[in-house]
Formats: sequence, structure tokens, C-alpha cells
Amino acid sequence: MSAANTSASSAVPTEQQEMREELKALRAEVERLRTEVEQQKNTAPISARSEPVPATTGVGPNVPSATAANVAGPPVAAASGQPAAVAVTSTPDAAPGKKPKIDPFSDWDWTWLNGNPRTKEAAFDSKFFTPEIRADVSYTYDFNKPKDNSMGGSSEIFRSNEIQLEQLGVGGDFHFDNVRARLMTQFGMYSTTTPRNDPSPGKGQWDLADAYRYVSEAYGGYHINALNGINIDAGIFMSYIGLFSYYNFDNWAYQPSYVSSNTPWFFNGLRVQIFPNPHLKIEPWFINGWQSYGSANSRKGLGGQIKWTPRPWVNIVSNNYGLGHDDLYIPNRSRIHTDDSIEIKYYDHPERTLDKMAFTFTGDLGCEFGGGVSCHNTGGKNTATPTPKQSFIGYMLYNRTWFKKDRYGVTIGGGQINNPGRYLVLIPPINGETAITAASNSPYFTGNPGDPFKAWDTSATFDYMPSQYITFRWEYDYRHASVPYWSGAGGITPPPGTNNGFPQDYACISGATSGQTTLSAAQTACGGAGNVWFPDLRRDEHFIDMAILVKF
Repeated sequence: MSAANTSASSAVPTEQQEMREELKALRAEVERLRTEVEQQKNTAPISARSEPVPATTGVGPNVPSATAANVAGPPVAAASGQPAAVAVTSTPDAAPGKKPKIDPFSDWDWTWLNGNPRTKEAAFDSKFFTPEIRADVSYTYDFNKPKDNSMGGSSEIFRSNEIQLEQLGVGGDFHFDNVRARLMTQFGMYSTTTPRNDPSPGKGQWDLADAYRYVSEAYGGYHINALNGINIDAGIFMSYIGLFSYYNFDNWAYQPSYVSSNTPWFFNGLRVQIFPNPHLKIEPWFINGWQSYGSANSRKGLGGQIKWTPRPWVNIVSNNYGLGHDDLYIPNRSRIHTDDSIEIKYYDHPERTLDKMAFTFTGDLGCEFGGGVSCHNTGGKNTATPTPKQSFIGYMLYNRTWFKKDRYGVTIGGGQINNPGRYLVLIPPINGETAITAASNSPYFTGNPGDPFKAWDTSATFDYMPSQYITFRWEYDYRHASVPYWSGAGGITPPPGTNNGFPQDYACISGATSGQTTLSAAQTACGGAGNVWFPDLRRDEHFIDMAILVKF
């Protein structure tokens, strides 16, 4: 064998050995990098996402699904204020021997709560954004048969014998590097009816109602990795008062009772969510006022929520509000309010046909004082002159039963209120009446100090839920008021069926405005007593509504 051949043959094993060594080193480096990435992912601080994606609305009217927010941080609290749903995530401790930190409201399944979405996971999620899409389309048939198809006294149902898009919302939760933001749009009836109940745009310029009407939630904030998490958010967020969610998909019934329908759906201001442990939230608010884009007067509102879930079958929520001067053009009248709810799941057997049962009870107390009214129908310390009682007391009770692995649901419930002064009663939209024009008093439905208003209602709801993302709903509602309040067959729109632009005045039978706020003057202006138009208002209303509700 030549020297050349000997050299070549000895070089082969040397080269193969070097390649083996390089591959071995490369594998070791890949394994080291993989381990490092896993350690960083497991020990990284909770980021700043919104609520636990599973579903949450209760603690005030929003939740995505069951992954995003939990991985990203404590729940933002949904439309009505409930905890999140099923996502059981935790943050491993760096120090050995410690219990892992559990994200707030993430260790138990809360999809059964009223006011809380039942979606258990997001249809789509990413490190930066968790999208959310909602659609609410309904058909209502009012047995009073108003000829103008217009209904009042509701924050969910507005037209009779028509198919209407109540709400279409597109948005979601942004979360990155502990920074948070949420956006949800509202197209459809909500974009007109929700701003209509806010008197604050009547003060000053810049048309706040139009500026905000297509937004239901819009805020930004920061998540602090302290305790079990602290969120600081500013913008428009859900109020949580009244237990029901602003979004009907999240609720056990479509038309909530008066305690929910007559209390705030949103606040504009600042909130801080503090989670001392996984089952407790303390949330103070500094806000412009009671469901208002701006401030009706100079005094802002203060409030907050305490939410406690000591067991997987109980949810306790307390909302409180005070300080605010919320009556337009009455700067010295203050409002206080407490809203307290308990939800209990008292039966849970998923293996059976009748698989789950739960009930909710909510009670509210409130009043206004100053500016000529009082909480107890008494005068001030320095005067013997009595002042009319301006108060609110109400309750609602609902029971829910689920069948066939939560595919079907039946809800029975209702409630009562007593609101002398009518300061929380939704003003009927007679001749285009809004909260702004009602501040100077409607001639047809007044809100004077001491004006009586008592009401009760009941409803029966059936849900078919073939997927966690859709609900087909059928409901019957009966509602009664102590004074004429609901739309009757004659309707609430002046002839020939259009508003005349002057809801603060009596209208003539021709449809024109009388230009007068007193009946005697209106009779003269319209050419006689029989020439003054009156809306057809009834003490009773019953209707059926059917809805298709979607949430991704």
C-alpha cells in the first residue's frame, strides 16, 4: 500500500470522529437553549391581559375565553362582574417549597354564573391579542301591539314586531409586557339607546353622545405583579351594578328585572383592581358619574366593588356608589346606592340529564338628598319644612336549570322596585324624549320629587346551546307598573308617526308642537281640549322575544 493510500485511509476515521463530536456539541447546545426557553416561560411574570378568557361578565358587565387572560394576568371583570371560567393556570414559584400562585378566579369553573359568559376557551388567541366578537339579533312581539312599534322601559328591548340587531361588538383584549387595553364596539340599537339614557352630554359642548356611542368598552392600563395581581385601568368599563351583564349572551334571561335594567351598565373614569388572593377582588372607582360619559354637575362619583368566591359554588358581590351629583341642572343633589348579590349553585351532577341548578338574589338600596329631596321624607336640621322622599329599593330573584350537559337551560325569575321620585326609572321615549330633555321634565311622564313608581315583573326563558359560542333563546315576560308606563296600541309617537322635535312640550293632535309645557296652555294653543295629543300608556305589558346570541 502506498503512502498516499495509507494517509487517506487514516484521515476518514478522523473526519468522522470530528463530525460526531460537532453533532454532539450541537445537540447539547439545542437542549440547553430549549431548557432556557422553558424556564423563562415558566418563571416570567404574569403579563397584562384582560380577564381570564373563559368568561366573565358579572363583575360588571367582558371575558374572552379560557386561556388568554389567565396566562396574561388577573381578570378584568366582565360585563357584570363575575369571575373567569375554567382556566386553571398558575405561575410557578422561583423559590422551592412555596405554593404556586394561582391567577384570580381561575381555579374553578365559573361559566354557570349569571352575567358571566359560558365560553371555556378562546376561539383564537395570541401573545399580543385575544379577539372577541359578539352578535345579538332579536325579534320581539308586544301583545299591546303599539302601532309605532316603539317600546319603552327597557335597556334591551326597543321595537315590537321587528327583527333588530341589538348589538354587534368587535374588539378584544390587548396584552403585552404588563400593558393592557380592551376595545369593544357597539353597532345596532345599543349605539342609539345607551347614549339616550345619559343626561351628561346636555352639559357643555363636543357632543359626547356621538363621540362615544359606538363604543361599549374602551380602556388602557397596566398590570402590577404584586399580591395576586393589581390592574390599573382608565377609560370606559362595565359597571357591574345589577349582576346582569350588558351583553345578553352572558345572562340567564334576555330582559332583566328592574334592579338591573334601571342601574348603570358602564362608567367612564378610573378603576383599580386589587387581588389579595385568588378568590377576592377589591376594586375602587373614580368616575365621571352614574352611567355617564361626562359629569352632569361638578361633583364626580366614587364607588367600588368587593367580589368574593370562597367556594366553587358561591359568588358574592357588593357594589357601592356615592358622592356624585348626577341630576342634570341640580348641582346640590347627591346620590348613594348599594347593590349586593349572591349566586349559589346548589345542584351539580354533570353525569345526569338534569345536570345543574343555581339561583341568584340581588338587593338594592339607594336614595338622593339635597336639592329639595331627602332619603326619609324629612327636612334638614335647620328647617321644619319636609322634603319629598327620593329613594330606590328593589330586588330580583332568578333560578336556572341546565339539562343534557348544559345543552338546554330554563330560567324562571323576576323582581320588584319602588322608586319615588323616579330618578332611576327609564323615561319612556315619548316623542323622542331623552334623558337630556327629561331633565326639564316631560309633560307626559314626569320625574318630579316624590312622584310614585312601583313595579314588578316576571319572566320564563328557554335556551338551546348546541355550542359554547351560540345561544338560541325564547322568552316570555310580564311587567306591571303602578302608573301608566308601557306603550299601548296607540303608540308613543305623535301623528303622523314622526317626532316633532319638541319632547318637552305637549303635542297637538296634528302632530305639531303646542310650544307649551302646561296642559291648559297647550289646549289653547292647539285650538281646544280635544286637540291635544296624548301617548297611549298602559300599566301592564307582556311580550315574547326570540334571540340568536353569538360570542367568539
